[in-house]
Amino acid sequence: MKRLLLLAPLALIGCSDRESEAEPAPTPTVAQPRTLAAADLDLSTLGARIVGPQGPEVRTTLSAGNREIGKMVSFVACPEGTSECKPGQMPEDTIYTYVHQVTLSESEAANEQPAEGPEVVESPPTLFRMTGKAHGFNRAVGYSSAQALAALGGEDAISITSDDGHLIWRVVEGDGWTPGTTITFWWQSTQPPVGPADAYLLEVDGNQAVARGPYPAPEKPADGAPSN
Repeated sequence: MKRLLLLAPLALIGCSDRESEAEPAPTPTVAQPRTLAAADLDLSTLGARIVGPQGPEVRTTLSAGNREIGKMVSFVACPEGTSECKPGQMPEDTIYTYVHQVTLSESEAANEQPAEGPEVVESPPTLFRMTGKAHGFNRAVGYSSAQALAALGGEDAISITSDDGHLIWRVVEGDGWTPGTTITFWWQSTQPPVGPADAYLLEVDGNQAVARGPYPAPEKPADGAPSN
């Protein structure tokens, strides 16, 4: 991770010929976003899925105002070889894979471009992100490269960063997300889900939609007290 070094201005000491000295560089108090290595995922290698209140999948419609801009299907799976995924009965070192399959709407309203003109300096971002912290994140993260190629025109069209514990998948290449296509995003955690939560967000063509999906329980310190 790159560190941002903040150099204090040189202190001028009177009008003498003494050399000015730089003050010690303060330690940054805010962690900078870090880029993560993306990996592909073969869904066939996952084990059984957790069956929650809504079944083995959480389905949600992504709406921006009165516009439907897409749909999301999410689930959490245990490691390969697991025939039944029940968090309370799994070993403490179990890794849970969170999977989010986002399909962009085919409607024209969902794909309106921002008005052209001198005031428009750049296109709005296209991204999928977490609005809550990725509790228990083990740095394993990625997306379907084959789907990215079909939807965006490139297998490496998405960059992934972690910003204060929030995972962000951002489209950085291509001509935009093709309507009607699906991209699968995934990440892993040592924490099982506590249930569906409005902890995800899709932004495309200037439209933002909150996404409801499985969200992990906060980690607990060794003494058993909840962490902040």
